[in-house]
Amino acid sequence: MKAIIYCRVSTEKEAQVSSLKRQKEELTLLAEAYQFEIVDSIEEQASGYEVEREGIFSMLSTFTAKEADVLLIQDETRLGRGNTKIALFHQLHKLSIPVYSVSHGGELQLSESDSMVLQIVGVVEEYQRKIHNLKIKRGMKRAMDRGFEPGKNLSNQQLAKGRERKEFPIEEVARLRKSGLTFEDIAATLRGMGHPVSRATVHRRYKEFVSLENDDHAR
Repeated sequence: MKAIIYCRVSTEKEAQVSSLKRQKEELTLLAEAYQFEIVDSIEEQASGYEVEREGIFSMLSTFTAKEADVLLIQDETRLGRGNTKIALFHQLHKLSIPVYSVSHGGELQLSESDSMVLQIVGVVEEYQRKIHNLKIKRGMKRAMDRGFEPGKNLSNQQLAKGRERKEFPIEEVARLRKSGLTFEDIAATLRGMGHPVSRATVHRRYKEFVSLENDDHAR
């Protein structure tokens, strides 16, 4: 397995800088004990409560790209503290990345309270996804009740008129708007078609489209 070593201290004091070196040495031995191949070693001097750390972003990017399989840390506080720690462990869990620590001498086991918080976060996130999908389904149903045909409009997107190519079928937006759909419902419908747009974006593009149409008529 390919491993990332992550070391962190909170200040630049000499004692803390020495701690970085000690952490790296101990984590290298831990990797050797489990026959992990070290592909990156990250050392940071930053607060554990701060989530905006270059090393953290680099680490998550590497895991997302599946260029590493396991994270090695001295103990759970080196990854983060407070809400930052929970958020980062949640991200690692979503990426199916096991965490090994020197303090545990192997795979890290979170406390019962931290594990419970992570379970709650997971449940909340799942319900957020369900609500999002239901909003899309609701918007699609209302659009189809007003004559919207997803297959037809997807196949003819390249024929949409306008002064520039749009990321979504703007003329269909205008038609749905005339049918009485709100911009929120139209945005949900477009997301269901694979266009990741917000209500504000739909509203802005609609106003631009109407303005262009008015200009054309004026000529």
